Amino acid sequence: MVRILPMTSAIRPTIASFATARFSGSIGVINASSRFNSVHFGSTAGSQSKNFGLKAFKIFRQEVNSKSASKTIVNMAQGSTATTQENALEWVKNDKRRMLHVVYRVGDLDKTIKFYTECLGMKLLRKRDVPEEKYTNAFLGYGPEDSHFVIELTYNYGVDKYDIGTAFGHFGIAVDDVAKTVDLIKAKGGTVTREAGPVKGGKTVIAFIEDPDGYKFELLERGPTPEPLCQVMLRVGDLDRSIAFHEKAFGMELLRRKDNPEYKYTIAMMGYGPEDKNAVLELTYNYGVTEYDKGNAYAQIAIGTDDVYKTAEAIKVFGGKITREPGPLPGISTKITACLDPDGWKTVFVDNVDFLKELE
Repeated sequence: MVRILPMTSAIRPTIASFATARFSGSIGVINASSRFNSVHFGSTAGSQSKNFGLKAFKIFRQEVNSKSASKTIVNMAQGSTATTQENALEWVKNDKRRMLHVVYRVGDLDKTIKFYTECLGMKLLRKRDVPEEKYTNAFLGYGPEDSHFVIELTYNYGVDKYDIGTAFGHFGIAVDDVAKTVDLIKAKGGTVTREAGPVKGGKTVIAFIEDPDGYKFELLERGPTPEPLCQVMLRVGDLDRSIAFHEKAFGMELLRRKDNPEYKYTIAMMGYGPEDKNAVLELTYNYGVTEYDKGNAYAQIAIGTDDVYKTAEAIKVFGGKITREPGPLPGISTKITACLDPDGWKTVFVDNVDFLKELE
């Protein structure tokens, strides 16, 4: 994926299945006259009295009819909204999605590539320079991009430092032997911020390290796995809200949730398959903290989809903010759409077919 640039793009007409239903033709209202069949006006009353009674009757009838029509419209609108959400959920459920890559900025591309390949065992999959836009991308990971979750590094010409902020947490990498990996990283001059050992309150052996730009990586001791780059941890201000959004708008599954009252935080693992075989999103809520500083270093996660237009409509239905309307990128014609979740984290959805063509 290339860096996302602000631009004006054509907006495809709203997907019919997700569009808010229009009300056409006449709307039937409740005939209130039947309620007044038992009312009789005396024949001996004066003409003015009769006229007054008839006027009052007509006004009252109009009010009832108006209220009934309004109620009917509200009910139809509510029904339409429910149908729209059902259609969106059905689309999201059946869409073929997987996490493609995570994008973030670095100050020295060659130094970072060297660290990831020599210390973390990644492979440089491809590198792309875009001089007219003054940036370079490098893709690294543990397998081909068409089947693995990978890292997309972005180097912007002349920018050697970024602010990571407090919202981004860490990346997770599964390794066979955490202690051995830590020793290797130390030998290469890397920074170890947490030595190898069992996680607090558990048995899994972990360690924490930092790359040259200060991004944290959690090393998790696991057996052989098809997806060593296994986690992206982001902090959120309302865990329940975030879980609901990622389930409905992104089609992710809540794989597990764990509360740690002793350390005052709760985590939720979200993804498109089991943790031991797929990359997952780890959402972390720290008790009482609702806002974080996102800095300017971490960028976004990219997710594959069969239709960026329908995906954008579904995101809107469930309260997400579209920051780039669906459509092709200039130059390479890959269709994408970009959005923000309730916490302001950016995600880009990429057309599956276009993505494979881009790799060719």
